[in-house]
Amino acid sequence: MPNELTPVGGHSPLAPLMEQFVQEKRACGYRYVENALILRRFDAFLCQQGLQRCELSKSLNWQWLAKQPHENANTQLGRISVVRQFAMFLVRMGHPADVPDRAIGAKAATYFIPRILTHDEIRRVIDAVDRLEPDAQTPMRHVIMPEVFRLLYGCGLRLNEVLKLRVDDVDLVQGVLRINDTKFGKDRLVPPALPLVQRLQKYAAEIGRQPADAYFFPSPRGGHWSSSALYWIFRELLMRCRISHGGRGQGPRIHDLRHTMAVHTLLRWYREGADLDARLPVLATYLGHASIEGTQQYLHLTAELFPEVIVRSNSAFGDVIPRRSAS
Repeated sequence: MPNELTPVGGHSPLAPLMEQFVQEKRACGYRYVENALILRRFDAFLCQQGLQRCELSKSLNWQWLAKQPHENANTQLGRISVVRQFAMFLVRMGHPADVPDRAIGAKAATYFIPRILTHDEIRRVIDAVDRLEPDAQTPMRHVIMPEVFRLLYGCGLRLNEVLKLRVDDVDLVQGVLRINDTKFGKDRLVPPALPLVQRLQKYAAEIGRQPADAYFFPSPRGGHWSSSALYWIFRELLMRCRISHGGRGQGPRIHDLRHTMAVHTLLRWYREGADLDARLPVLATYLGHASIEGTQQYLHLTAELFPEVIVRSNSAFGDVIPRRSAS
């Protein structure tokens, strides 16, 4: 059976190295599914061009990385990033390879800026979710949703991490959640605050005894809740709280509860006088980030939203909050 990098009709001399590269990425905790498909298409292109040796020339790179007519800038930059990383891998393995410059791509579109809710807005959202009523289609939503939204904000979990929790993943004796099949393919343990654990214990008692493999937050049909269902409940909560929504792609999004938790945590640590440089890896582990770089972006948001953070001397902050690059 051909491996996932083998295109129809054969493979280039670089295909085995592509497979080795993908396995290395996955060993580091990345799922590397979409990027593996990008490499598969690149391999098919190299086949069509008649590549005979384990090398990667600049001309081949430029041909394949050129922006396609209906391709947006971010998609092209994604392809460039994958080929750059693979080319650097080839160089490291002793093969001649041109490492393409990021600048060959079109200018990326502006990324979404998270909407960080204020502490008062969070209180209003939680109060609103506690006031949800059951309806004919979702008769248990008034029992389930208060705990779902508390986990989203209180633990900074991703939406699917909450919705796909199984009964066996929730240890209400030790007070620990086991998060499986995460974004980066690594399981992790998340300990909620004691008041939240106590709420979950009451919730579990109200739901009643369930099989270990049942979803902890069952949908009306017995599976897990869908992301779209949670989206509409969140929009309902925002309207009740009179928190304006900027429209599609503008937020607040449900995922912004996770961003808000991270910023609020960093702000609390700052006000407590904690060493943020030492605490950042703790937050990265708790959130399930693959590296500290992703967590570090929350320091930028915290500093921008709460100027008091900048008051601390550069000696204390210089390495923790690097300056944003000009763009």
